[in-house]
Amino acid sequence: MIDLKLLRASPAQVRAGLARRGDTALIRLLDEIEALDMKRRALTGQLDQLKAERNDAAKGDALTAKAQGGLPEATTAARRELGSRITTLESELRQIESVLDAKTLFVPNIPLPDVPDGDASNNAVVRTWGTPAPKGGQPHWEIGERLGVLDLARGAKVAGSGFPVFVGAGARLARALINFMLDLHSREHGYTEVEPPFVVRRDAMTGTGQLPKFEDDAYRTSSDDLFLVPTAEVPVTNLHRDEILDGTALPKGYVAYTPCFRREAGAAGKDTRGLLRVHQFDKVELVRFSRAADSPAEHEKLTGHAEEVLRRLELPYRVVLLAAGDLGFAGAKTYDLEVWAPGVGQWLEVSSSSTFTDYQARRANIRCRPKPGEKPEFVHTLNASGVALPRTIAALLEARQQPDGSVTLPPALTPYFGADRFGGG
Repeated sequence: MIDLKLLRASPAQVRAGLARRGDTALIRLLDEIEALDMKRRALTGQLDQLKAERNDAAKGDALTAKAQGGLPEATTAARRELGSRITTLESELRQIESVLDAKTLFVPNIPLPDVPDGDASNNAVVRTWGTPAPKGGQPHWEIGERLGVLDLARGAKVAGSGFPVFVGAGARLARALINFMLDLHSREHGYTEVEPPFVVRRDAMTGTGQLPKFEDDAYRTSSDDLFLVPTAEVPVTNLHRDEILDGTALPKGYVAYTPCFRREAGAAGKDTRGLLRVHQFDKVELVRFSRAADSPAEHEKLTGHAEEVLRRLELPYRVVLLAAGDLGFAGAKTYDLEVWAPGVGQWLEVSSSSTFTDYQARRANIRCRPKPGEKPEFVHTLNASGVALPRTIAALLEARQQPDGSVTLPPALTPYFGADRFGGG
């Protein structure tokens, strides 16, 4: 959530930062928010003055009533009028605060200074790993169907397009990937593993920035207003909603597996073949909480943890720093991790590693006390996919297909899968 104190103190800084996102409507929204904030402060000042007058009058009235056996009718009428004015202004203030709160929820995070300007065409590749295979070979959906590990047609029959079915070795591969990543992050990277709910309340979605702006992209149960999680980021971040953490115990990290559900209402027609864009998928998520001063280093560490998954899977990848115009709504800085899939000839995003600064913490009211007795401050939240399965599986199928039709698996995965290859012969 935008820091209104910062907007009051440095409006030009906030406007310039948000202008880098390339959305001119944001400036008009800031104008409305500033006007409402000014009106709110003016009303608050009036109310404070009127309440002080009422308190002073009450002290004098008590003496008058005691001395005269009651108050003159004119005095009583004046006090009723004062109380009525206070009640009216309090009602007006509540209405303004309600509108102001609603509008601030539509303001995205401010990009950090080291984020490149421009749109997606200005995204910068900051490093690469591995040697991508030449473009060519079968795409993953043909490999998967030929080997009987991926059944897109029956998934569509059951739930519609975008709901793939993994069969046999495909299902075992998905389970192996999940267990491998959970073990890597909890045992070697020091994350605490949690199994969160797969549905969340509206305030949880609001806390991490999915609502209200992206409600059309979410799956919702109408009877109890619960949302199927679009990512484990939502329930895991909200574990500490409305809490004050021990600052000396930070940073704190969690790892969680969940299925993820996304309508992606605005993405119709984009990369719909195979596993490139689906509505339900499995993902292992990393979430970190840190002090503000530590969050830049924590972001680099977090990104490195996600990269380690791809290195152990022996998938060539690149790390891309997103430009300001390509950032997600709540992100202040994001690295996308993209693996090379030779069959489709594309770099496929399998993880976004983001720092949200104190943006989510303000919305979810997550603070820490730096030291005992010190004033609480908002934490910084960060998360990364560690990693998402569909495109990772697509890259594994396309990059590791063999002349005999089989698909080999990297050594890190074979203990979890129970073999070093499947298919063929």
